[in-house]
Amino acid sequence: MLERIKKLKHQIPHAPIVASGKLVRGIGLTLEAVGCQMPVGSQCLIQTIEGEIEAEVVGFAENITYLMPTEAVKGIVPGSRVLPLNREQGLAVGMELLGRVVDGNGQPLDGLGPINAETRVPLTKPPMNPLLRKPITQPLDVGVRAINSVITVGSGQRMGLFAGSGVGKSVLMGMMTRGTTADVVVVGLVGERGREVKEFIQDILGEEERKKSVVVAAPADTSPLMRLKGCETAITIAEYFRDKGLNVLLLIDSLTRYAMAQREIALAVGEPPATKGYPPSVFAKLPALVERAGNGSETQGSITAFYTVLTEGDDLQDPIADAARAILDGHIVLSRDLADSGHYPAIDIEASISRVMPMVVSEDHVLRARRIRQVYATYQRNRDLISIGAYSKGTDPRIDLSINAEPAINAFLQQGMSQVLDFEHSTADMTTLSSGLGTG
Repeated sequence: MLERIKKLKHQIPHAPIVASGKLVRGIGLTLEAVGCQMPVGSQCLIQTIEGEIEAEVVGFAENITYLMPTEAVKGIVPGSRVLPLNREQGLAVGMELLGRVVDGNGQPLDGLGPINAETRVPLTKPPMNPLLRKPITQPLDVGVRAINSVITVGSGQRMGLFAGSGVGKSVLMGMMTRGTTADVVVVGLVGERGREVKEFIQDILGEEERKKSVVVAAPADTSPLMRLKGCETAITIAEYFRDKGLNVLLLIDSLTRYAMAQREIALAVGEPPATKGYPPSVFAKLPALVERAGNGSETQGSITAFYTVLTEGDDLQDPIADAARAILDGHIVLSRDLADSGHYPAIDIEASISRVMPMVVSEDHVLRARRIRQVYATYQRNRDLISIGAYSKGTDPRIDLSINAEPAINAFLQQGMSQVLDFEHSTADMTTLSSGLGTG
């Protein structure tokens, strides 16, 4: 064990030596140590009766340092020795990451050997000057007709994907990875079932798409610290490719699990809960994470980000959903009713919006998309009357039009899982459909 410590200590020349400490208490998710004055965010090694485990400093109070293990806790006893790790800081990034699957620390999970990337970047960066960002002026093709046409996404936009469990979030993400024109795809699978990680990579992502993709996996059975780092690692990798001048599609599944991981850590170190058990630090970290995506400077590329948000009980007023909606550039809502009726992708165009759409498409495109929304909304609001036969045909021309157009609109909004419909095709189909709907 001592040999391993010596080796780790010499990874940075002339690293400052911090005195080792010992554990005095372990409560819940955190361990308390004395005698080791290490800054928040630094790593350490805890000697146990079953070997060594790594931990990170997450807080302090006077002479007590709070540690959170990054792996399963085994064999820890009072007085266990805590040794600081002065190893090289930052995340290893490079073009070698393409086609690989890594964990929250950037270590490979795919069994394809080490990632020989010499460049290291910090997991956190100072906020980018907003005046240096390029404006969002170009649409991004995601290969999904409903999004390309009615909820057009701009290159560099940050979108939310709001849905409950089991309504097709992962499938829609896979459709976007296959159909996008972005140069690189970075996928962060954070806090999801471990089974879904392999299924997403093999069945949904596909071999060809994997060659230009990087997958960061931190499943639900990992520590909250690793789940937190999973999101940060994914956005850091995306930033590297953006800085290289590439256009990146970033998919984070999910922003809610990121918030829950921060809640676990914050509550464990004594931060008081605020809204529905979420401490204030959660609502401070969300915009800090989201704002890292977007367009870079004139010499850089862009990060178009989709963050999935789990709406518990399909409640769009959930604290995380409400906070995310305020800081994102739009949202796509997946409807359980549509999914239950076999309508896929289950995108509710009435509840979804892209705030930058008028800036990336023509005025004619916006008007046609608006007309489809109007007719669709008219049918949905009168659906119950129509279903029970309470509406008499001829009473309202708008409702008559929506009844006649409903089959065509539904067919237009649906798409097969393996089907890719590019932006040009989607726009042409929208023009054909809207031409039969009149001007309203």
